[in-house]
Amino acid sequence: MREPAHLVLADGAVFAGEAAGFAPRDGLTTGEFVFNTALSGYQEVLTDPSYAGQVIVFTYPHVGNYGVTPLDDESGRPWCRGVVVRELNPVASNWRAREELEAFLVRHRVPALVGIDTRRLTRHLRAHGALPGAFGTAPRATLEAAARGARGTDDTDFVTTVTTTAPYRRGEAGRHVVAYDYGIKRTMVDQLAQRFRMSVVPATTTADEVLALAPDGVFLSNGPGDPAALDGLVAEVAGLLGRVPVFGICLGHQLLARALGARTYKLPFGHHGSNHPVKDLATGRIEITAQNHNYAVDPDSLARAVVSHVDLNDGVVEGLALRAERCFTVQYHPEAGPGPHDARYLFERFARLVERGEWWEG
Repeated sequence: MREPAHLVLADGAVFAGEAAGFAPRDGLTTGEFVFNTALSGYQEVLTDPSYAGQVIVFTYPHVGNYGVTPLDDESGRPWCRGVVVRELNPVASNWRAREELEAFLVRHRVPALVGIDTRRLTRHLRAHGALPGAFGTAPRATLEAAARGARGTDDTDFVTTVTTTAPYRRGEAGRHVVAYDYGIKRTMVDQLAQRFRMSVVPATTTADEVLALAPDGVFLSNGPGDPAALDGLVAEVAGLLGRVPVFGICLGHQLLARALGARTYKLPFGHHGSNHPVKDLATGRIEITAQNHNYAVDPDSLARAVVSHVDLNDGVVEGLALRAERCFTVQYHPEAGPGPHDARYLFERFARLVERGEWWEG
């Protein structure tokens, strides 16, 4: 029997369920609640550092069906604060599985809440936006007080908690690319290492230190939190523009946009899932993409870059290009572990830019 537990959001909404995963000593976990609509890939979602500070609500009702394997980790551990699911499957039905999901959560000290109406919770977050809150086995009054005091991700730097502490290298052939680790995913590193000799550096590395490595190109990775809280990182990105080709993904896209003088803003409930249609404005091609971001670039604030991609669900800017400075970005995840892989052509686009200086017209 699982212990009864509750979830309380900052606006007072309450959901009843049962505790699972890791059990905090005080029976309490706080964070910003966001929902993810992916039908599979829960391990890749859980280990994406971009979820630092957040509690992930899976809209798919059965999670854990095929267990977990170290081969699918996107980072060394989960960075999310917790997990909410309708049903946590106790049986791992897959030949690749090395562990059941709940054992994985316990080992990595990730609390979970199961047995709640995730459809109702998702609809609430859609109506009221991503909300801070609390969940656990603590008394209701304690959870309510914690929810009122919980913080979202606004104005908070989570990058310094997830970035690598020391540079490392990957890949043995091709041109030299320096990748900023703002919370980089392993699949992203793998895609780049197939094409380049890579130096992955901490987020705090200065532009001068990067240029001293004599890179043929620079990559700006995904990462967590509010780009408006990262002015120091923005300044270093600005110091690279026009001096070396740059490709940015997710948070890297937002930081480059801010380096160009654009503004960013928080979406009501963000984009979290593997089924977002995006249009490439240069080619007219439609891609189904994986996304994980709560913030976006304000198109009205763009003075220098051209919008290259848009989300067909809500019109959010999903890509930028600036030919004069040899840089381009996308808001979504072309590496897409576990999928879809419609947008992996962007790594080839970056390779052509780095190796041959080849820009594209469509």
